[in-house]
Amino acid sequence: MKSSHLRLGLNLWPPFLFSGIRVTAIAADYRHAHVELRMRPWNRNYVGTHFGGSLFAMTDPFWMLLTMNALGSEYWVWDKAAEIEFVKPGRGTVHADFRLDERTLVELRQATATGAKTLRWFNTDVVDSDGDVVARLRKQLYVRQKPKHRDAAEVA
Repeated sequence: MKSSHLRLGLNLWPPFLFSGIRVTAIAADYRHAHVELRMRPWNRNYVGTHFGGSLFAMTDPFWMLLTMNALGSEYWVWDKAAEIEFVKPGRGTVHADFRLDERTLVELRQATATGAKTLRWFNTDVVDSDGDVVARLRKQLYVRQKPKHRDAAEVA
């Protein structure tokens, strides 16, 4: 799928659309994504700051989507675990950047070349317009090469 089509689909996806979450960029090679969350009356919590669920939702699918598309259809990629730490109250527009480097992809390919699964943690900060960290998120991915794509000698 073209990254521009994925970006459009995510922006029209009701959980993002109605939460004020906007995907502003997904690189054509799936190595980068940029996501924003704008403060709206319907995504504020009781004390007038960003609802924690919205902060988590804005970061939720991106490590999996980037890794899955960058590795290709030869791999299974699933979210395995997540952690979020709320650092300071979020107000206004907040954003998160996701950058997947070639070294990480090489490591994932090597770790799964024999058919073994690998678990990998990815970190993301949600920052406000001043550059202050609002939340820190960790996502753990499960990655495994599909059997039909492993070397015949390694499968036996």
